[in-house]
Amino acid sequence: MGEACAHHRHDTGLDTDDLRTALGEAEARCIRRGERMTEPRRRVLELLLASGEPVKAYDLIAAYGADGQAAKPPTVYRALEFLERQGLAHRIASISAYVACSHGERSHAAAFLICDCCGAAVEVSPPAMAGLGEPAAEHGYVLERVAIEGHGLCPECRRPAADA
Repeated sequence: MGEACAHHRHDTGLDTDDLRTALGEAEARCIRRGERMTEPRRRVLELLLASGEPVKAYDLIAAYGADGQAAKPPTVYRALEFLERQGLAHRIASISAYVACSHGERSHAAAFLICDCCGAAVEVSPPAMAGLGEPAAEHGYVLERVAIEGHGLCPECRRPAADA
């Protein structure tokens, strides 16, 4: 992904003020739930929010240290697991990457539109639990989370090269 794109990718990550606000809100959310936003968890969330696009775990590991020092993989993976449990991040399984949740504190099913050219991903709201709640209940399941991933081309990648 990304190499075939002729268009300029706009930075979709948060600027300094918005990043500070988002991290503060995430920390307050954890406190309300009786959880702690440790420094590793905060740093991984900061990297996701600043990126504004899906990030692979190994890229998070490499970017973790402010001084260019990579993190130990378990540190980042534990932080990602925590952020997912708290609804602060989502894993996009089909591309093995993570994104910060863009839908706030409410619990929700996650759906993503993923561009197969440039790798952009947009979180959208699917129908209630993606229509799986009733069939799950019929089979005795209790759903904890649902993720839907749709692949295609974003508007920029669909535009002919002459227009880009």
